Amino acid sequence: MTNTIRVRFAPSPTGYLHVGGARTALFNWLFARQHNGAFILRIEDTDRKRYEPEAVGNILESLRWLGLEWDEGPEVGGDYGPYFQSQRLDLYQKYAQQLIDSGHAYRCYCSPERLGQTREERRRRGEPNLGYDRHCRYLTARERDEYEAQGIVTVVRLKVPLEGQTSFHDVLHGDITVDNASLDDLVLLKSDGYPTYHLANVVDDHLMEISHIMRADEWLPSVPKHVLLYDAFGWEIPVYAHLPVILAPTGKGKLSKRHGGVAVHEFRREGYLPEAMVNFLALVGWAYDDKTEFFTCQELIERFDLEGVSKSPAAFSYDKLEWMNGVYIRQLTQDDLYERLLPFLAGGLGVEESELREREETREIVPLIQERVKKLTDAVELVDFFFVDRISCDPALLVGKKMTAAESLAALRKARGTLAALPNFDEETLEEALRALVEELGLKARQLFGIIRVAATGKKVAPPLFGTLSVLGRERVLKRLDYAEQALEGVVGP
Repeated sequence: MTNTIRVRFAPSPTGYLHVGGARTALFNWLFARQHNGAFILRIEDTDRKRYEPEAVGNILESLRWLGLEWDEGPEVGGDYGPYFQSQRLDLYQKYAQQLIDSGHAYRCYCSPERLGQTREERRRRGEPNLGYDRHCRYLTARERDEYEAQGIVTVVRLKVPLEGQTSFHDVLHGDITVDNASLDDLVLLKSDGYPTYHLANVVDDHLMEISHIMRADEWLPSVPKHVLLYDAFGWEIPVYAHLPVILAPTGKGKLSKRHGGVAVHEFRREGYLPEAMVNFLALVGWAYDDKTEFFTCQELIERFDLEGVSKSPAAFSYDKLEWMNGVYIRQLTQDDLYERLLPFLAGGLGVEESELREREETREIVPLIQERVKKLTDAVELVDFFFVDRISCDPALLVGKKMTAAESLAALRKARGTLAALPNFDEETLEEALRALVEELGLKARQLFGIIRVAATGKKVAPPLFGTLSVLGRERVLKRLDYAEQALEGVVGP
């Protein structure tokens, strides 16, 4: 094995990329970039029953959206390919046979029915280890020949030592030792010729010269089996670092769909920024110190270290992610935010992006909402009234706080007259005139402004009033106030 840092992210395409997998990929990527090493993407697609073809594209697209470009792997290539395990079957079969020839593995002829019956009998006897009973491990050459003559399709099992212990070191969990008697003779090569995770993982990590294995700590119990395989092959064992599991926001149980979005593409669709996602995920199970929360990508590369990763499970806070995303949105330039908002506005409003680009107000609304959106999807509900000819208005909402419908109608008529007479329709002029009208009418600002806001936007909550009116323009504002006046007249009467 070389002295070069080589790490890998090896997802199984049985579903879309989970944020837990993305966090694992991020830690590997940061470690590789910090040490000028290589980040390898390997697709472990040997579970053909659960394989989802569309998941591969989702994984690649999600990683690229996060900015986690790989140095070797699908669509990139490299000297250690192929990078799909389904294209490496001959290698696994070759090394499985090598283990048989060296006496470290054997062929198992047991049918699924026999395995089930044996397991049930052992359960009835109260035996603690319900793993394989090693029946085929002790077959004579003649018995094996008889099975072979029957054309039975076999699996290949590892011949685990019956005595002694297996030890290994994990960067986060320290030294771990297990009794070999607690391990069963696991399957390495299945009857369909595909490898199990254990064989493929060890063979590929060795052949791809992986120096450090960083993966979820749910795989920690498999390490003793992998160590036995490395020893059987006579290969050097990589450095292990098993990362803490991501828990639900409550801290109880693993993060799952019932808590909200869990796939990376769902967060992308909801309007989270990739740089906010990367910053947030880096802090799920890792900390630079007890106070720093915001990092640029380059700062993460410079400061990330395995010693800062906790071995305890980490909770996923949707609230914190949303807050952090809002901070990132407020830091964007208006031009950048405009470009990022366009696809969300187009999708939410049901129009083409090209149409939005042609409308002047699309760019003008950006500074009005930048301080208010926490996700890009928030913008649609805030600004949809800009893009319709006529809004629907509930007359009840047009009645000011602690005012009658008649009083609200009178205030609305005065406001319409004031706005119609203004020499200019810019924010400063609008604010000066309407605040003067508040004094004249003896109202509170929130009373008059609330009536005008509902009349102009159809909403009680909208972007800042004076900027909104200015972007809408005099003609549209007056027309909407006329509609609102008619609505209130229907309540008050002639």
